[in-house]
Amino acid sequence: MTTKEILERYKRIAVVGLSSNTWRASYGVSRFMQTVGYEITPVNPNETAVLGQKSYSTLDEVPAPVEIVNIFRRPEFVPEIVDAAIRRGARVVWMQEGVIHEEAAQRARAAGIEVVMDRCILKEQMKNF
Repeated sequence: MTTKEILERYKRIAVVGLSSNTWRASYGVSRFMQTVGYEITPVNPNETAVLGQKSYSTLDEVPAPVEIVNIFRRPEFVPEIVDAAIRRGARVVWMQEGVIHEEAAQRARAAGIEVVMDRCILKEQMKNF
């Protein structure tokens, strides 16, 4: 599935590492995705709410279905996030620019999850305009 197809099909994004600091990339990217119609769920144990949405400490705590897990964490944290995405039945694991973890990506693919790695979801969405 292409990134265009992913972004057309799935509209619920759990953003792991979403910060309320407006200067952080996670905030700007998520705010943009929210303004163009995506449902954003923050996942960050250091936040209570971001972009007007309740923040959850872990992906496992998110009550709503998760379609895309967008990861704004360093690569060493990716395996545990991918394991949670598999448990949650996520459709896509999206690792932002600079986030690469081949072993975790292989585990996600083996579980039937689409993987996008080292790409910015905002930049990919902009290609669709």
